[in-house]
This record gives sequence, C-alpha cells and structure tokens, in this order.
Amino acid sequence: QVHMVESGGGQVQAGTTVRLSCIYSGQGSSNYAMGWFRQALGKEREFLAAIGWFGSGATYYNSSMGDRFIISRDSASRTVYLQASDLTPDDTAVYYCAAGVRKNRVNVMSPSDYEYWGQGTQVVVSS
Repeated sequence: QVHMVESGGGQVQAGTTVRLSCIYSGQGSSNYAMGWFRQALGKEREFLAAIGWFGSGATYYNSSMGDRFIISRDSASRTVYLQASDLTPDDTAVYYCAAGVRKNRVNVMSPSDYEYWGQGTQVVVSS
C-alpha cells in the first residue's frame, strides 16, 4: 500500500509557475514509478508526466503539453514534484500524483497502469 499526499495548489495568475509536491510513503514505495495527471471539470483524467518506469531517473511527458511541465523526484525525502510553467486558465484542474508498480508492459500515459493515487490538489488559474 502506497499513500500519497499532494500539495502546492491554489489560485494563481496566468503566466505564473507553480511547483506541486507529492509526498509518498508505504512499504516498497521507493520502488514505484510516479506520475502526474490532471482532471478538469467535465473532462477525462489527462497524463502530464512520469518518472521511474524504466530506470530510476527516466522521465516521460505528454508531448501535447509542450515543455511546460517538469517532473522530478527526491528519493531521500520521498517526494515527487511537478513544476508547471506559463499557466493559462486552460490549466485549471485537480492535479493528482500516482504510483505504479513497475511492469514489463506499461502505457505510462494510462491511468489504469497506476495502482495508487493521491487525493489531488486543485490549481485555479485566473486571467
């Protein structure tokens, strides 16, 4: 069982940068791959970034997002971060971190390949 708690959300102005944090815990949690997703009201959950699926530092991004999102991980503090820059009102959503058991076949962009989820942190971007 992996427990995760996100933080860092809130109301921000368009054009700003935020850094979201996700502290994870639980037996074996350091061996899990981590991902960030978001879900806007009335929309499906959307993949943003992942780290650790094939190699501890390997990162994966949703190419449709450009390069505005950066994922990183501090194993010592068991924290995974998402830096989101140049925010627009379209980035308003609940942002979730997720943990996935490493497996041979995986779609890193699919929510179904992540077994554990945090409760989410809301980001509201005003123009």
